[in-house]
Amino acid sequence: MSRGERSEKFYGWRVVHAAFVLGLFGWGLGFYGPPVFLSVIHETRGWSFGLISAAISVHFLLGAITGANLPALHRRFGTSGVIKIGALLMATGIMAWAHANAPWQLFVAAVLSGTGWGTMSAAALNAVVSPWFVRTRPAALGMAYNGGSVGGIIFSPLWVFAINGMGFPAAAAAITTVMAVTLWLLADRVFSRTPETMGLQPDGDSPGAPATAVTSPAALPLPGALLWCDRRFITLAAGMTSGLFAQIGLIAHLYSLLVPALGPQCAGWAMGLVTLMAIAGRTLLGWLMPLGTDRRLVACAGYVAQMAGSIVLIFAGGTNVPLLLTGIILFGLGFGNATSLPPLIAQVEFVKADVPRVAALIVAIAQGGYAIAPVFFGVIRELTPPAAAIAAGNAPVFFAAAALVQCLAVVAFLAGRRR
Repeated sequence: MSRGERSEKFYGWRVVHAAFVLGLFGWGLGFYGPPVFLSVIHETRGWSFGLISAAISVHFLLGAITGANLPALHRRFGTSGVIKIGALLMATGIMAWAHANAPWQLFVAAVLSGTGWGTMSAAALNAVVSPWFVRTRPAALGMAYNGGSVGGIIFSPLWVFAINGMGFPAAAAAITTVMAVTLWLLADRVFSRTPETMGLQPDGDSPGAPATAVTSPAALPLPGALLWCDRRFITLAAGMTSGLFAQIGLIAHLYSLLVPALGPQCAGWAMGLVTLMAIAGRTLLGWLMPLGTDRRLVACAGYVAQMAGSIVLIFAGGTNVPLLLTGIILFGLGFGNATSLPPLIAQVEFVKADVPRVAALIVAIAQGGYAIAPVFFGVIRELTPPAAAIAAGNAPVFFAAAALVQCLAVVAFLAGRRR
């Protein structure tokens, strides 16, 4: 059997497909669900947006804390056990969101759903997929992370449709039941296996094949607090946090800024274009990026594209449709890789034993940072409202702020390059 045939039949690709489903449900319920819940709860309970937004922030912060501790949780309870527990917590938490009758119950729901979300986020996908791949890890992780993007495409409208048709409690029960059963089965049948227990080598290589080395020869173990003093770790965390801060803040407000020029329906399609470009950019990078490429420079290129998109959106003035679509395409090209590239940078800059810890921590730090991004950019919009004679979607200060934060991400990634 040739190496290519072994690779195609390699069990690791089944793990990638299962991780795609994990990302689909994780993002579909844990990331794209809360914005819908905010609107529904405000309309049905009459509680303020500020109160509900605070509960959503707790949801994301608990997800960040859980993600930071995933390596320890996986060691203690096993990967499949953590996924099962996370699925049950997510289901229970979302049911609590749907049945909350007092404000304090929202925060209990947020603790449960946020903890569950942390077991399915980017750190979880990296932990599930990485043991199976070294040489082809960029492609494998790209495919797994695409599950999160598809989750947004499917679940954003599905939540609205199901809640309008069935009511929030019934919709939550139906969707979370499907999620919990599916992930429980995958945890038993797929995630419970490891390359070691199956006697397999990463990438589907034969047992006698020499191991592929991608880590820098200068990399040294960084146990305990040493990691927090390492320039590569600090700049990697800062770059990912800055990039996602700008990205999440911009995406949270982009739809409302596009509606005046495009209308609600076309603005919705434009938001879908962002997701499609994210999938395309992540997939192409995963398959085409050479093994020895400087991955920090690749990350910088993605943020330069996003900066260019922000600048084009400034010149669009909220009215020029071709420029608006151009800005969206440029922004979308780097959207997906903002999540998938930092763990791949960690793969080549840190010793193998430190990579799971580094990946979990940078994702958790970034998630904690971007939790407040929508509020930050919302304040900018409130402080710089357009004049009466200017188009409602014209927000030059808003897009300039996004470009500035994207520039900070580029600076951070460049500062951590090997000297």
